[in-house]
Amino acid sequence: MVNRSTASKIRKTHRYLGIFLGIQFLMWTISGLYFSWTDIDEIHGDHFKKELPHQTIFKNLIGSSQLENEQSIKSLELIEIANQPYFWINESQLYNAISGSKKEEITEQEALKVAERYMLPDLKVESIHRIETVGKHHEYRGRPLPAYEISYKTDENLKAYVAINNGAFQTVRHRDWRWFDFLWMTHTMDYQGRDNFNTIVLRAFSLLGLITVLSGFTLWFISSPSIRKLKKENNH
Repeated sequence: MVNRSTASKIRKTHRYLGIFLGIQFLMWTISGLYFSWTDIDEIHGDHFKKELPHQTIFKNLIGSSQLENEQSIKSLELIEIANQPYFWINESQLYNAISGSKKEEITEQEALKVAERYMLPDLKVESIHRIETVGKHHEYRGRPLPAYEISYKTDENLKAYVAINNGAFQTVRHRDWRWFDFLWMTHTMDYQGRDNFNTIVLRAFSLLGLITVLSGFTLWFISSPSIRKLKKENNH
């Protein structure tokens, strides 16, 4: 058996590691419970959106050679903005698919029409404003800017986002998503982008957590009456 001095050091190590890591262990447990009890589709806000947005059928679209475009076309996508067809060229330029004219950006009214295609009809718009930049922790981080942020009159503080450059509907954000985002941050310990599982902080806490568990097993082993009795019998 180890001597009392060594046993005391193990107990102190286990105790202080437990205090130091306790809050993070608690957050891991709380966030894990929240993730297991929530519907990921509701977190994504699918219950605020139509199952299948109405798709308008367009006729008399012009060819790519008739566009007011001098650059070579690498990619082309047909999109709908306020019931009008547009070509999104090279993921950077927007052209009316009937007149061929270039469109610099969409208006607020067009953004509302885009959101109307995707969101449930009973939702009432409270406000709309343009955002040019967002911080690292903003709920719209990592998506195309500038964009229109459309707020709805709901208890969930519901917002929809539409990209200004091409009128693409981006995402919705609401209260439950924000709780999920916060808890996911505490779970991954990536306080910037949320999805990096290789941060030094997470690695350090995981290693210290393993040491805490092992020190607990060691304490049980050196203080267990059954183990002591077994050792005495083996010595005889």
